[in-house]
Amino acid sequence: MTPHRVAVLAFDGMAPFELGVVVEVFGLPRPELDIEPYALDVCAERLEPLEAVGGFALYPRHGLDRLAAADTVIVPGQRTDRPVSEALVAALRNAHAGGARLVSICSGAFALAAAGLLDGREAATHWRYAGELQRRHPGVRVNPDVLYVDDGDVLTSAGSAAGIDLCLHLVRRDHGSDVANQVARRLVVAPHREGGQAQFIERPVPADPGEGAVARTMEWALGRLDTRIGLADLAREAHLSPRSFTRHFRRATGTSPARWLLDQRVRASLELLEASSLPVEHVGAAVGIPSAAAYRRHFARAMGVSPAAYRRAFRISADRPAPIGAHR
Repeated sequence: MTPHRVAVLAFDGMAPFELGVVVEVFGLPRPELDIEPYALDVCAERLEPLEAVGGFALYPRHGLDRLAAADTVIVPGQRTDRPVSEALVAALRNAHAGGARLVSICSGAFALAAAGLLDGREAATHWRYAGELQRRHPGVRVNPDVLYVDDGDVLTSAGSAAGIDLCLHLVRRDHGSDVANQVARRLVVAPHREGGQAQFIERPVPADPGEGAVARTMEWALGRLDTRIGLADLAREAHLSPRSFTRHFRRATGTSPARWLLDQRVRASLELLEASSLPVEHVGAAVGIPSAAAYRRHFARAMGVSPAAYRRAFRISADRPAPIGAHR
């Protein structure tokens, strides 16, 4: 079989972390997985030493023409104070037209946007750059509150660490949940954070460190997702009135307590769908949504697919028992 070919862009002055993530996930041989390995090419506009942040140089072996032969093209974070070159724009457009899936990490979204590949799409980038990306490219629906966005043939992620989430998501799409979990264990990271395949992921903890009562209450609720919890319970735990708690919660998270709690219940159910044989109509009840119809409705809103479709795509083992601590 012809291996899936991944091309990653290197450039002068780049920070090496995101490139290292791509090399670790797609360039490291993994014979223990019994899958066709990826073939990785590091590409650059010029075949000359490239200075990397940290005082060392990179020596790419391939030019931009290699992107046209790739099945997946990954663009790490770019310098946002420099224009995207016409050569790179042309190479990205050519690769996409040839059927490659295009992937960006962090500010790499600026390169995809400059090539017109994000027009009319939802896209993610580092929260620091979200406003600037929206200003420069008003045709892009920039979502500043997510880890990554999967739009099929074009995928974008937030900051550097979110690149790990997105790379594991690509492995999951290519080879299934079990292989992605094994790669994650090799990396010593979670196979999926806050929803795994979810195409949008709201902040699980407050961004404002001053919202201590909200953060503590969220942790309290996450340990009780299999029980009935309402706004009054959350407010009482935070020692606030329901109205005051809602105001503090929305300021800290950008969403309402009820919406957040539903999303957390849906995400807690993912592990049960992936790794247990519990019937779908019982999964919702196990995470605190007793109505099967309501569970299916909330799941579809959050994940974009039905619970049954998600289980068919990401089931680990039909005979594996429900994992301990699934309702953490």
